[in-house]
Amino acid sequence: MNSTERTLPTLPARIRGLSDLANNLGWSWNRRVRTLFSMVDPTLWRLTRHNPIVLLQRVSQERLAQCEQDAEFLATYDDVYAEFSRISDATDTWYRRVHAVDGTIAYFSAEFGLHNSVPIYSGGLGVLAGDHCKTASDLGVPLVAVGLFYKRGYFDQKLRLDGWQEDSDEQYDLTSIPVERVHTASGDPVLAAVRADGRTIHVAAWRIMVGRVPIYLLDTDLDVNHRQDREVLNKLYAGGAELRLRQEWILGVGGVRVLRALGIHPTAWHANEGHAAFMLVERLQELTAQGIAFEDAVRQVRASSLFTTHTPVPAGHDVFTAEQVERCTGPIWDAMGTDRDTFFQLGAHPDHDGSQFHMTAAAIRLSAFVNGVAARHGQVSRDMWHCLWPTREVDRVPIRHVTNGVHLATWMANSLMDLLDEHLGPDWGARLDVPETWDGVAAIDAGRLWEIHVQAKQRLLHFIHEEARRHWRDHWEEASHLVGAGTLLSPEALTIGFARRFATYKRANLVFRDPDRLHRLLVDPWRPVQFIFAGKAHPADDGGKHVLQEVYSYTRDSKFEGRIAFLEDYNMHIAHRLVEGVDLWLNLPRVPLEACGTSGMKAALNGVPQLGTRDGWWAEGFTGDNGWQIPEVPAGEDPDTWDAEHLYRILEGEVIPIFFSRDRRGIPVQWVDRMKHALHVAASRFTGRRMVQQYVEEFYLPALRADAIDDDPPTL
Repeated sequence: MNSTERTLPTLPARIRGLSDLANNLGWSWNRRVRTLFSMVDPTLWRLTRHNPIVLLQRVSQERLAQCEQDAEFLATYDDVYAEFSRISDATDTWYRRVHAVDGTIAYFSAEFGLHNSVPIYSGGLGVLAGDHCKTASDLGVPLVAVGLFYKRGYFDQKLRLDGWQEDSDEQYDLTSIPVERVHTASGDPVLAAVRADGRTIHVAAWRIMVGRVPIYLLDTDLDVNHRQDREVLNKLYAGGAELRLRQEWILGVGGVRVLRALGIHPTAWHANEGHAAFMLVERLQELTAQGIAFEDAVRQVRASSLFTTHTPVPAGHDVFTAEQVERCTGPIWDAMGTDRDTFFQLGAHPDHDGSQFHMTAAAIRLSAFVNGVAARHGQVSRDMWHCLWPTREVDRVPIRHVTNGVHLATWMANSLMDLLDEHLGPDWGARLDVPETWDGVAAIDAGRLWEIHVQAKQRLLHFIHEEARRHWRDHWEEASHLVGAGTLLSPEALTIGFARRFATYKRANLVFRDPDRLHRLLVDPWRPVQFIFAGKAHPADDGGKHVLQEVYSYTRDSKFEGRIAFLEDYNMHIAHRLVEGVDLWLNLPRVPLEACGTSGMKAALNGVPQLGTRDGWWAEGFTGDNGWQIPEVPAGEDPDTWDAEHLYRILEGEVIPIFFSRDRRGIPVQWVDRMKHALHVAASRFTGRRMVQQYVEEFYLPALRADAIDDDPPTL
């Protein structure tokens, strides 16, 4: 497909700018643009899951003609389009006002979670990358991103009657997403070539605009390529190690070469997780090809590079055998003026033999700036990678942290933002950095905040019912699926949400440790409780699939009266509904295996408190009045037994009594107070805006200036 194959209707001249708005993902977090598209056809906007391109493809010409004559629509359109043009051309951004340092930052990531209509993400890493790009756009940070164009996405989750996850291809319509193919000046789609496995792979790219930030998605599905090479980027994290290695080789080497072909010459480079480490290797190749000695090239690459690690679990890091790497890359060390052993030392792990190439180790050795994604994760990373600095004390290992944040305008419900307009002033969005802005949350009327939340909860339950109806129509064959999908959930019950990747350490099944005790909580007619679960297990993670199957089995147990639900095929659209509509967010990783866990931040931005273990962001985000925290496990205690016991105690003794304690107006005043504190803490400390500003000031600016202090690099 090329960009001309996406067909939109012939828009009336007066509102032709709707096409410009639809083709920039900035609409996905701009309330006014989304309102405008909703005005075109509210029902169709909902049915298309808020996708303006599909909306414009399906709306009738008659309705468009009516919009062109509607004074209210035209007034909104004119204001929105003028604002869009102003933002696109703006030079008075935070970055230019505060720093104004020339140079471009390249951000490489294996996945980007931008909107549910662009399924090139699997979970938190991708959504974090998407939020990073959106925030960079808001702040005017000169960032360009590079990823891979998975034309079959991640995978489509379907559950069998026994709860076993089946993984099928995610087929999506490329004409329904705002991408355009990038061409050379002569019109050729081939921008670069990469040698892999003894063959030349030609690489094209597609551009998707995320506000001001372009993301270039690499594509090898070209007639000129070998059949196997055309399919290598079909699916995210598909196949075995060798396929994944080739994907990462194309991302790193092909990504750098595509940027060069487009005339983009970044000054600073950011590798988001070890998947992008070959970007650093390709830059070594560039420098050595210019005659720079290998050791000097390493120093130059390091001085301008940042590496962010998201993985606190050793088994979660990409490791390939030396034979796999050599087969994929060929003897690239010859052209780099070094030998095989020296090259493979870049990816050597001191605790392993020399037969493996560790992507994280390579990224750390080639980056002067390294960070974890929460305070606790920074310490875990220093412990994990102390082996690269054996002469240093652990606390002096130069791995810092930037706690993740989430993009406020993406994850906060429009209705809540409207309420903040009333209580904080319509300009509160321009005062996000001012601490006093969020002090006003305490003064929000409890009744109004509770009313907004109840409405969000009702929208969630309506969405669940409609999703069950759709699945029943499309592929469910047994009526028992409907109960497990949440059709019996009640708007009156305390609703607890748990949604994330189903990995064993995240312990979605911890709440079922004592089924009888849980049963008493759920079916209490005076104080009922219900759980909503969602999430996918990695296709290769049978342990995670077994946890999912166990959770799903309880949705079908009649003694729980339909108060446990599992939402199939979790995606960003479902995530929005959940973080806005549940009453309490549950996050139960086995400490210290959670790097950050941003889902709780998204819930908190909607006034939803979290109950969780002291790990990830919650280790620094819990204040005592914005949720509940399970105390750390004492030495000698079994973590699962300890955490489950305290989970039940907190639910029984604190959460449930507070939620059902109402004043004469029917408002749970103490609960709403916790909602306010949850909102205040998340909005003032855990937004993407704070996160990206910290990246700029602590890492990007020094990298742009190449003034890193590098007196003790990792051992080679």
